[in-house]
Amino acid sequence: MVDNDQLHRDMCLLEELLEHVVAKDEGIEAVQLVSEIRQLARDRRANVPGAETVLAKKIQGLSEDQVRLVARSLSIFFDLANLAEDRQRVRVLRHREQARHPDPISESIGASIQQLKAAGFDAEGVQQALNLLDVELVFTAHPSEAKRRSIRSKLRRMRHCLVEMDRQDLLPRERDGVRSRLAAELTVLWQTEFLRPMRPSVLEEVERGLSIMPRLWEVVPEIYQSLRMALAREFPQFEFTIPRFLRFGSWMGGDRDGHPGVTWDITERTLIWLRDTAIDRHLDWCHRLYDFLSVSRNEVTLKNDLPNALSIAETRWPEFGETLARVAPHEIYRRWIRLIEWRLKQSRCISMSQPALDGAYCDGHELEHDVDALIVSLRQCHGQQALAAEVQRWFDLTRVFGLNLTRLDVRQDAGRYREVMTELLRVTGDCADFATLSEPERQAVLIRSMGTAKPLDESTLAPLTLETLSLFRMLLQAIMRFGPNCVGGHIISMTRWPSDMLTVLWLWRRACSELQVSGAATTTVPTHALRIIPLFEKIGDLKAAPAVMSDILDQPVFAEHLKAQNNRQIVMVGYSDSTKDGGYLAACCGLDRAQDLLHQVAAARGIRMTFFHGRGGSLGRGGGPAARGILSLPPDALGGSLRLTEQGEVLAERYDDTQVAYRHLEQVTFATLVASNVPRPVVHAEWRELMESLAEQSLKAYRQLVDTPGFIEFFGEATPIEEIENLPIASRPSRRTGQRTLNDLRAIPWVFAWTQNRCLIPAWYGLGTALSEVKYSNRSGWQRILEMYRQWPFFQATIDNAATALAKTDMYVGQCYSELCSDEEQRGQIWKLIASERDRSRQTILDLVGGSELLATTPWFQGSIEVRNPDIDPLNLIQIELLRRRRKLDSAVDESDLQRLRDLLRLSVQGIAAGMRTTG
Repeated sequence: MVDNDQLHRDMCLLEELLEHVVAKDEGIEAVQLVSEIRQLARDRRANVPGAETVLAKKIQGLSEDQVRLVARSLSIFFDLANLAEDRQRVRVLRHREQARHPDPISESIGASIQQLKAAGFDAEGVQQALNLLDVELVFTAHPSEAKRRSIRSKLRRMRHCLVEMDRQDLLPRERDGVRSRLAAELTVLWQTEFLRPMRPSVLEEVERGLSIMPRLWEVVPEIYQSLRMALAREFPQFEFTIPRFLRFGSWMGGDRDGHPGVTWDITERTLIWLRDTAIDRHLDWCHRLYDFLSVSRNEVTLKNDLPNALSIAETRWPEFGETLARVAPHEIYRRWIRLIEWRLKQSRCISMSQPALDGAYCDGHELEHDVDALIVSLRQCHGQQALAAEVQRWFDLTRVFGLNLTRLDVRQDAGRYREVMTELLRVTGDCADFATLSEPERQAVLIRSMGTAKPLDESTLAPLTLETLSLFRMLLQAIMRFGPNCVGGHIISMTRWPSDMLTVLWLWRRACSELQVSGAATTTVPTHALRIIPLFEKIGDLKAAPAVMSDILDQPVFAEHLKAQNNRQIVMVGYSDSTKDGGYLAACCGLDRAQDLLHQVAAARGIRMTFFHGRGGSLGRGGGPAARGILSLPPDALGGSLRLTEQGEVLAERYDDTQVAYRHLEQVTFATLVASNVPRPVVHAEWRELMESLAEQSLKAYRQLVDTPGFIEFFGEATPIEEIENLPIASRPSRRTGQRTLNDLRAIPWVFAWTQNRCLIPAWYGLGTALSEVKYSNRSGWQRILEMYRQWPFFQATIDNAATALAKTDMYVGQCYSELCSDEEQRGQIWKLIASERDRSRQTILDLVGGSELLATTPWFQGSIEVRNPDIDPLNLIQIELLRRRRKLDSAVDESDLQRLRDLLRLSVQGIAAGMRTTG
């Protein structure tokens, strides 16, 4: 059992070093000021008489310099606390694995194979399950995270110092050296500007967001090796074929929904950057293995496969022969690696328009073939198994990352494409006014005119139409040049009609037809290569999704397109906008029901449907423990395949530490394999019926709140939404069109704002009304709810995630924010709704799960929240004071004064995000 002594040691050390740095740079009075405010916040929570008043006056009396000092100190304190907690988590995981050996720990890859065997799977059955396993994690940029990358790199180095401090053989002088490095990093951290001076460009965002790749290249081979070991342990007599079951995607550089900065040429440059980055990483492996594999034919008997292949390559590519001349003739493996290295260098790309160089790899499969040939040759040689295992790591990387690093998704709003089609069909003479047609008429026009390339006078077209045509032409070039896996899919956000998908197919077919007519195509034009992915986001759209997909799957032209893709269809469901639209419980229910019905629609037509889950990092956007979320999905809706977004704000938390990254990936793999194959309790019809009723009651309560007159004004004044919208943390605007409406506001800043004021209403509001309605008026219904919580993983996860959000909610702090509202009557009415719903939600969850405190079954998490809260409080009170000061300024104020307040508010936003361990 790992106790908290080491965690306490780390926290004491880090806090001591921080105080020393602050005292050295700012003076001992600065340390005393921060300590005084922290103590007053603790006293207020302990109900010490007068502490609340003294704390409020202290905050109100702070100068701007003092505010900056306190906010920076507490922000760094939370960064350090997060480091220490993460390190403790790794210790616990390692201890569990050590204690359980040779048995696997829970939610591990070994545990998944064990559970399959216990469920009656023989070796061939496990092989079939693995053949269907397909997990893709898709990285997104928005909202990115509130922390600069330069800050992250310093924290990463400090994490490595904490790892060193755990070494049992550390000498006193070495320990002093580690402490000295920690102090140096903290000093530089304190002296570093916390705030980004400007928004990143899209390409900077791509590079910054994918800076986690070095850790993934370390971890992915470990995941594959864990699977091999688990299979060998459970089925030692069977030789398994390990498929590619894991891959990664990205939206960064491809997501143009509401983002005018993502143009076709930016997407092209992103695709090239991804390819070149992947090639550079493979070249690193070439250098590594060239140094390692110095095996000589003079010392070991080798078969002639590789020498023969090398001779063919020399004849085919004379330029390569010059490279080979510098490698000893008897070092066959090194010569083969030089071939791979040369072909990789030939594969680098400057632009899509340039033809590929001789010897360049057409796609990742060719690279896989060459690396596999090396493994086969090594395994055929006596005593070379250890060498083959080392090359196997590279082979696993070639299968997962290929030559494109990630598959780039493209996303655009369906409404924007409707605008484009209205103009194009008018110009081509196919339809005078596409926008006014009924849905059947729209489909008929699109199908009738699809696949033609009527001439266009592009000088007369609107910028959006020109941009869209250029995008599809570029995507066609990319797929022909880099292979179909350079692009993940074309996502249509706010999909409402089958014609939204036919529109994308129409645009793709036009690009293909243009190329065919031009005669410029040197190979077959891939008319069926584009994966078209509808995204259903709002409550009404989720309800309509089964009918929409039934219609489109029955369209012969679309069915033909899918048939060329092995009858596989990806459907994306959005957790963020559905929650903003209908509240927490209605969104959860709508998402679950839609997946169940969509699966039935696909199965009836012989289509294998993969669900793409647009989950955010926060609980209000579908966040929470990854394994719990996957295991709670509808039993029949997985089938081994899963796509899942990894939002920008959680990338560093999940992937900055290789051991945390490994644990996350193995939990996702475990959950997908188990949820797809191990029988789960039947979801009874009466459960679904009751869930629908709960969702309806919850929706009414939520809409009553957000439709209350003055709610938008309350939201604008009782949260730091304006400051969040102006944060330069991502390249993307926070609103789709710039209108000041709830519908136009993106879900991310919506959740971010409610997290900052500690209310977190997107993650629980409406739940209390729904549950209490049953509890106090339907005894048999309440007994059924108790049964649902015990036996239905989806319902249990829904309640447990809401309980976590409620445990983080703080009504005292939230009420302090509400007092910023100028309209007292509106403020009183709206705050009463929020406070009473919070009380109902908390109490009914306690009645449902048992106990007197939320999170009683996870005391470590409960304790972490309790320890953090007193230190987050001062940051909230500082933010409230800054909001009050800024709103008192008149329009004639000096811009520099206003900018100083904005910067201080941004500091408070970052500090609270670090303390809450979430943004939006």
